[in-house]
Amino acid sequence: MPRSPSSLEIMMQSIALIGYGGTAQTVVQELVKEVGTARRSLHVVVRPGKLDHYRSMVPPGVQVMDSLASLPDDVGLVIETAGHSAVLQYGREALSLGKNFGLISSGALADEALLNDLRTASTDSGKHLLVFNGAMAAMDALTSAKAAGLQTVCYTGIKPAKAWEGTPAAEQFDLNALTGPTVIFEGSAREVALAYPKNANVAATVALAGIGMEKTSVRLIADPHALVNRHRLDGTSPLGRFEFETEALPSASNPKTSSSTAYSIVAYLRGGPNALRLA
Repeated sequence: MPRSPSSLEIMMQSIALIGYGGTAQTVVQELVKEVGTARRSLHVVVRPGKLDHYRSMVPPGVQVMDSLASLPDDVGLVIETAGHSAVLQYGREALSLGKNFGLISSGALADEALLNDLRTASTDSGKHLLVFNGAMAAMDALTSAKAAGLQTVCYTGIKPAKAWEGTPAAEQFDLNALTGPTVIFEGSAREVALAYPKNANVAATVALAGIGMEKTSVRLIADPHALVNRHRLDGTSPLGRFEFETEALPSASNPKTSSSTAYSIVAYLRGGPNALRLA
């Protein structure tokens, strides 16, 4: 069985980020501040034909590529920050090239065939498949409860009404006319990950860490008065009952995600336990 990388190994790994949106930009900005960054090279992988555009955006020393095959051998970890389609497009290739693969768009793994394919690629290559914690806190408590025999888990996501624009909720509700918190979805983690791919990665991460996509219940709420994204987790196990709630500021570049997503990646790269290992 492949061993988990040590904190020192994580901190020393050269990395590649897929995409260069708000999350990736924050990660790069934080990492280039580090003392001794010369020991860790940073790379950004973008779509073909976009190299010149993104080369003008990245800090000095950050390399921009248009394929994973172009990455140097010392890149030990490829991190997806570009959405569900990027997990499908790059995940297996990264693992097959001998790179560990970490992702933030965990909702993509509601596709059972994709999850199984990535796990197989991870096993075959001896590399790890990781999901970063993102905006969800208390993952240690969740995994401890799972070890003891997790019984029930409910994730509730409460976001400003505008965060639900462009989702099925906008077709069912007049988001601009809401006067109070409104439940826009209730169902399983698998259902929400497929219906709300840009909003429900936290629910998918909770399900992957806990009792699975089918058994994890999810409630999504649009709140016209909310200024932050709230994430609540309730569950029961033989250890007792737990309830956690966090408030996360929406990302300035994308209100559908939380600023804390980028910092969960940064914290992991600095040796923290901010990722769930799936294989």
